[in-house]
Amino acid sequence: MISCPIQTGVARATIKTGTSGPTGGAGEKTDRNMHRKWARNASFVAMAVVLGAAATAQEQAFNLGDPHLNVVARTADEAARIAAVTALATDFTTPQNFEEKPAGAATVRARKTADAYSQPSGNITFEDELTFKVGNGLFRKLWVSTPASTLASDGLGPLYNARSCQRCHLKDGRGHPPEGPEDNAISMFLRISIPGTVDDAMAQISDYIATRPDPSYGTQLQDKAVLGHAAEYRLEVTYEEEVITLADGQAVSLRHPTYTAADLGYGPLHPEAMLSPRVAPQMIGLGLLEAVSAADILAGADPDDANGDGISGRPNIVWSQVHGQPMLGRFGLKAGNPTILEQSAAAFVGDIGISNPIFTAGSGECTNLQADCQAAQHGDGDDRVFEIDAEGLDLVTFYSRNLGVPARRNVGGAEVLRGKELFYQTGCTACHTPNFVTQRLKDRPEQSFQLIWPFTDMLLHDMGPALADHRPEARATGSEWRTPPLWGIGLTRQVSGHSYFLHDGRARSLLEAVLWHGGEAAGQRDAVIQLSTADRDALIAYLESL
Repeated sequence: MISCPIQTGVARATIKTGTSGPTGGAGEKTDRNMHRKWARNASFVAMAVVLGAAATAQEQAFNLGDPHLNVVARTADEAARIAAVTALATDFTTPQNFEEKPAGAATVRARKTADAYSQPSGNITFEDELTFKVGNGLFRKLWVSTPASTLASDGLGPLYNARSCQRCHLKDGRGHPPEGPEDNAISMFLRISIPGTVDDAMAQISDYIATRPDPSYGTQLQDKAVLGHAAEYRLEVTYEEEVITLADGQAVSLRHPTYTAADLGYGPLHPEAMLSPRVAPQMIGLGLLEAVSAADILAGADPDDANGDGISGRPNIVWSQVHGQPMLGRFGLKAGNPTILEQSAAAFVGDIGISNPIFTAGSGECTNLQADCQAAQHGDGDDRVFEIDAEGLDLVTFYSRNLGVPARRNVGGAEVLRGKELFYQTGCTACHTPNFVTQRLKDRPEQSFQLIWPFTDMLLHDMGPALADHRPEARATGSEWRTPPLWGIGLTRQVSGHSYFLHDGRARSLLEAVLWHGGEAAGQRDAVIQLSTADRDALIAYLESL
């Protein structure tokens, strides 16, 4: 739980975890009645700008549509078929039809190597597979600083977190926190912002929580810089262990992280700075998530818990820089971006310091107070116009959209089927929605009209104080996170060489990740604690089969 005051100074700023564990009881649902306002922490208050009707009426009023998709309207017959095929399972003696293919026709064979996440969609054409490979080349490309003889590759920084997309998303998998003082933080960083004012409000989006960049450090801390410039900080992570005893007597140790922004390069952080640790997520199946109808996602929202099940998923609504309108947030750990294109563009400028047609600053994330960074020579202004042009950005987007999801393993095994039954019985499907059918699309055959099994509702949920970062993002409060997809999760160690989970990698196993659940998911967590050893093993076996 990142809840202690941020201690700022010239050299370092520290955010510590609290002493109460994830099963702390009181205060589990930190934002149950605070979806329309934001009040956090004795050290700072991030102001909520409330601009419109109450949330329940507002969710119904959102007519977001899918402006990023070229959709063929569903027929009444198709809608009925979709309702039938996406109904929750009730028979756990055999697998459901098509369950072994989590991405529909786009599913790829489950490989036994670290390349399991790096395959193109299973239904991609030969011509588009070539496009995918060119995009992969740009995804792996190492950028260099300006000036350079490689004009198509210059523009790095001046401040950055990594020199390529692949450096954070190694093998298209999950990043990890530093594993000790000798390890780097290349796939993890700290987001930063300060409370906003009425002037920062987003009038088109009700319940929008106004924030603004830290005056000295912007919206993301970069721990690397090109020659002649100072990096913004060095990330330090330490842990305190807490032992949780399960009903069968098994002891599980959970580690509470403390994050320190050490060696601050540009003076102290703002006194009200809000920091959020983020580990790079896996990349598979993004195009299919992008192709799910916004209406289907919004249909699962229940912000006031009208059905009384303790779950109150809410959509994050964000402003699209490309479409010039509010859109459903789908990507990022708090669903802060609406499309893969905008997520990719934001990563280029924030993580690598590469300007592009959406985020055009050649100085990347440099702030106005970082004068040398602003004045440095940048790589834009040549034939590309930007450091990565529209064609290059589209190629990376195409690659990211078409990373295939591996097929399930052992889907019909007796232990796996028992684990599936427990997954449903304990209520995990209330947030981890098993399946959707994507829109029928005119120009994206790989994603068009596929039955997919991502195990996410793509909505925000209050996960309680133990996982709260106390930093809002658009409509997401500091204790809300988007439900992460679970497909492919059982191949994490094979692909990434570790089994670290959650937004900051604190969980070292799937069981630890479950035990960190709080807030709306406290009941599900407690049910898992009470399971017998055999049933808990079956539940984990099911998750590892996804």
